Amino acid sequence: MPIYRDKTRGCFVFEFDRVVEGQRVRARKLLPKTWTRAQADAYDRQEAARLYAVATRVERHQHTIEDAVAIYLKERVPGLKSGDNIMGELAQMYWAYQGRPMSALADACKEYTAKARKANGSKLAAATLRNRIRYLTSACRYAWKHHGMSEHDPADRVISPTVRNERRFFIDRRQMLQLCRASKHRATRAAIRIAFYSGMRISEIKRAERVNGMFVLHDTKNGEPRHVPIHPRIRCCVGIALPDQSRISKHFRDARKAVGMDWLHFHDLRHSAASEMINAGVDLYTVGAVLGHKSAVSTKRYAHLATDSIKDALTQIGRKKVA
Repeated sequence: MPIYRDKTRGCFVFEFDRVVEGQRVRARKLLPKTWTRAQADAYDRQEAARLYAVATRVERHQHTIEDAVAIYLKERVPGLKSGDNIMGELAQMYWAYQGRPMSALADACKEYTAKARKANGSKLAAATLRNRIRYLTSACRYAWKHHGMSEHDPADRVISPTVRNERRFFIDRRQMLQLCRASKHRATRAAIRIAFYSGMRISEIKRAERVNGMFVLHDTKNGEPRHVPIHPRIRCCVGIALPDQSRISKHFRDARKAVGMDWLHFHDLRHSAASEMINAGVDLYTVGAVLGHKSAVSTKRYAHLATDSIKDALTQIGRKKVA
């Protein structure tokens, strides 16, 4: 029989081994362990009919999204820095693209966006949905470009959720010092000051080397090394050993609550550093270099803060230089 249960693996197995128009056609696939007999039989009927159609040239063979993902995981993902994460994210989407042809990528992504939920039943964040859909479309585009598994770009109709999660929270030096005084944890006070005067993320502060008056980051989020000069006002902090991030986060939450800043995230200190530089007249290009932005698009979020520079630029309108 084409469908049978493999007791060792604990799942149904689909097998197709027949002679169609003088040619032997073979196929074998392990079906999900959660499938019932009825689901397995339905798959058997559908897949057997498709194989017959392909063999008799009634239908051109269509590669599945699963085929594309398998090739992507084998050839491309191992060389990516976030490979393990990509593998896990694609696994979370498996139910949406399982058994579907490449031509149905847009429909699979649309269904995932509509039905995906967290373990507690709540909706996934738009950023999470967008990232997972991007991984899936990247896999299909890779298979299309490098293996010809589609006649055209399979992602041309895919719509990703719009993400609007830019934070607009900044604090000034007075508020930063108020926050430090509220913390009873020395290492957390040091971390707060370093973040404010360097624009570094907490993970970067923890792993940065201190070399000749510089914070040296050999590996950053954008994949390029970065050197950040140590501000004179935090030289006394750089030698303090920092505990694990969860402990710093706990003491940071206690401090912000004590001063009525429950809305503040530690990452907002990085934004505050950008705000301070822009208010001091530093151009956006330099601010981006300090923060380690690979693209100017990332720095544009702070453009609205450069009001003084914009005002100075506007005052130049109509001015005629006299030789």
